[in-house]
Amino acid sequence: MDHAELAANLFTEGYNCSQAVLCAFEDITGLDRETSAKIASSFGGGMGRMREVCGCVSGALMVLGMVHGYDDPKSSPEKNDHYKLIQEFAKRFRDENGSIICRELLEGVAVKPGPQAEERTEEYYKKRPCPELVACAAEILDQMLETK
Repeated sequence: MDHAELAANLFTEGYNCSQAVLCAFEDITGLDRETSAKIASSFGGGMGRMREVCGCVSGALMVLGMVHGYDDPKSSPEKNDHYKLIQEFAKRFRDENGSIICRELLEGVAVKPGPQAEERTEEYYKKRPCPELVACAAEILDQMLETK
C-alpha cells in the first residue's frame, strides 16, 4: 500500500486529516503510530476544527520537518532552504486543490461549528473531500521526497 492509499485509509478509520498524513509516513519519519497521532492531533479540521490551514497540509509539513528540517536556530541558509521547501509544498497543494485553507476546501459542505468532532458516518464521507485531500497531500509529499 502506498502512502496516499494508507493516508486515505487512516482517515476513514477515524484519524483526523493531519494524523492520517503524518501516520502514513511512519516508515519515513521513524515515529510510531501513537506518537505520530498525538503530535498531529491538534491540527485536524484546520487546527482544532477552526477551519484554518488544512490538516493535510499541516501533517505533510510535519513530515518535511522531520526529514528535511533544520535544528540550528542560527543557520539562516538551512532555515531559508526549509521555508522554500514548505512554500513549494503549499504551492503544489494549492495548485491541485485551489486552497490550503480548510474552510475554503470545504466550501459548500455543511459543517457544524464548534469543537465537537462530527460522527463519522457514510454520509459524512460522501460529502467531504477529505479522503481525497489526504491522499493528494501524501502524493505531493512522496514526489517531493523523491526529488530532494
